[in-house]
Amino acid sequence: MMDLHRLRLLREVHGRGTVHGAARALGYSPSAISQQLAVLEREAGTPLLERIGRNVRLTPAGEVLVRHATTLLDGVEAAEAELAAVAAGRVAGVVRVASFQSAFLRVVAPTIRELAVTHPDIRVEAAEAEVEQAAPALRLQQLDVMVGDEYDGQPRAIHPDLDREPLLREHIRVVLPADHPAAQADRVPISSLRDLPWAACQPSTGHREMHVRVCRELGGFEPDIRYSSDDFLILLELVRTTGAGALLPDLVLGQGAPGVAVRLPAEGDVGREVFLLTRRTRTPAVAAVANGLRTASGEAIDETGPACHGRD
Repeated sequence: MMDLHRLRLLREVHGRGTVHGAARALGYSPSAISQQLAVLEREAGTPLLERIGRNVRLTPAGEVLVRHATTLLDGVEAAEAELAAVAAGRVAGVVRVASFQSAFLRVVAPTIRELAVTHPDIRVEAAEAEVEQAAPALRLQQLDVMVGDEYDGQPRAIHPDLDREPLLREHIRVVLPADHPAAQADRVPISSLRDLPWAACQPSTGHREMHVRVCRELGGFEPDIRYSSDDFLILLELVRTTGAGALLPDLVLGQGAPGVAVRLPAEGDVGREVFLLTRRTRTPAVAAVANGLRTASGEAIDETGPACHGRD
């Protein structure tokens, strides 16, 4: 009978692409993982990995085994969680959540607060992480729940082995210095802001790509992105203090943004979907956290909508 621990190692090496990458993630030495995989190959009676340069890839037999390993490991995880719930007499367990910043502040944190009252035996461990890092960790059972984002026109990768559920949809709004002439209208033409310096996230991020795309497609110009930060609260402060403009989603703006003007673009709506990603098998504890995130998302978008439509 094959050892589940070795199956987990094989899946980790497959997910990371290298033995060294799997070793770093799991806290083992590369030689220890190689030894365990050699034992697994003997148990399987066939090679499971082949080396391609510095990387490794699964043989056809390895692909079959990883597919079944995922099913087996998910089943063990679900069984352990249900046993813990039965022993406790209520829903219990550890749920590891990852989220990007604005959803962490407005959705995840309120969910944790509420679950402490409604499900005190669920321990939520939460960390800030972007989709690119969190999705592989979710598949490898290092996370249980991920909250991600997807801007219009910039689709995320499809993960057929994971369940995706929409939580809310936000508007992307133009944030300007309060005394900017364009702020006198309820909707601001992006094309009128070509001379404005801009604040946006770092290059290669979804927000930066959205920012450049909106200025090009709706405004007809290349934006002068003078300030960069992956912290949306810093971007908001840069608008207040430097006279820059920014394109920010509803969750960042909260119930209002003092000292700046918040407007919708005149040329058309731009949006972002916030979504939930889990493995297909949801334990009772993961289901409870997902329900909490769904409720908190509805409350968050109800709070942001009215305040962001009016003039500041």
